[in-house]
Amino acid sequence: MENVLRPLIVFGGAIALAFAVGWAVDRALRRMDARHPETPLWGLLRSGRVPLQAVVFVGLLNAFSDETHLARDHQKAVDLWLNLIMIGAAAWLMLRVLTAVVETAYSRYAGIAHDAARVRRVRTQLTLIKRLATAVVTVIAGAAMLLQFPAMEKLGASMLASAGVLGIVAGIAAQSTLGNLFAGLQIAFGDMVRIGDTVIVDGEWGTVEEITTSYLVVLTWDERRITMPVSYFTSKPFENWTRGNPQMTGTVYLHLDHSAPIAEIRRKTEELVRASDAWDGRSHGLVVTDSTPTTVEVRATMTARTPDDIWTLRCEVREGLITWLHREHPYALPRVTTAQAAPAPVFEPGPEREETGVDGRANGGRPGIPDARKPG
Repeated sequence: MENVLRPLIVFGGAIALAFAVGWAVDRALRRMDARHPETPLWGLLRSGRVPLQAVVFVGLLNAFSDETHLARDHQKAVDLWLNLIMIGAAAWLMLRVLTAVVETAYSRYAGIAHDAARVRRVRTQLTLIKRLATAVVTVIAGAAMLLQFPAMEKLGASMLASAGVLGIVAGIAAQSTLGNLFAGLQIAFGDMVRIGDTVIVDGEWGTVEEITTSYLVVLTWDERRITMPVSYFTSKPFENWTRGNPQMTGTVYLHLDHSAPIAEIRRKTEELVRASDAWDGRSHGLVVTDSTPTTVEVRATMTARTPDDIWTLRCEVREGLITWLHREHPYALPRVTTAQAAPAPVFEPGPEREETGVDGRANGGRPGIPDARKPG
């Protein structure tokens, strides 16, 4: 009976104490969060309650494992599993604390910074640092778990003995992965592209939604997600519309008939631009940029504060001009001419010019024109 009760008491006591510690810590963090609402750190740390309870539970079992006959009968197996659970729970707790610290740092910086571009830069850097730290903690925890098995210790010694050869082979095999890793670090700290930037990649317009150590996700305007290796952004050109100053100049092209009233179109363009909330008040204009046998090309230019505003302004001006031209000046819109061409003029000789040249032909063979070879 004692062989059954003693393990149950140890397990039950460890569970109860772990639950009590987790509850006490959670309540303390809740009070700290209420006292300091300006920082989200204490509220975010509450997400580590479960891994903390797991660490406390396994630690108590390790401390009192000698008090149970079960541990005496299966000492190696019990120690192995307790060590594995302890390593996993500790890594889990570290990741929760890391996430809370990173999110707090970003939140506090975003609250005091006035430059949106710098906020996106810090967000990108903190995100990549968090991912790198997560990868390091995961790898270390996995390696520590594997080293708990005796067979893995021998394998580790063999790998260390041939570390030079394995390093060369691994470097060649992981060349692309390592390239993406260093490219991700270059993007984060080189300020090339940041989370939230508006970019054009391979003709696709979108917003950078996520940056990892190996790939980057672009959310397009039609809600598609393009996943690309981060090495693409360090080896090929791309457009970043929000790096630095997000102000932009937009254009609207119209193909009109040659009879289009350019001066009136210019005044209507100014009216539409000034009436739009998307215009930033810097500049606008309209000029004729090209001419073809059937149409003229008219370009309207306007400025806005952001890429989203310039897109909205372009659409508003284009729609307003077409509607106004269709209503007020329909003749100015391009059309296909279907009328027949005018016939070529026919020249008939007059009576006073019907003279014979020296070669015997009337007017030297040219109707209506005196023969230049005729003597005076």
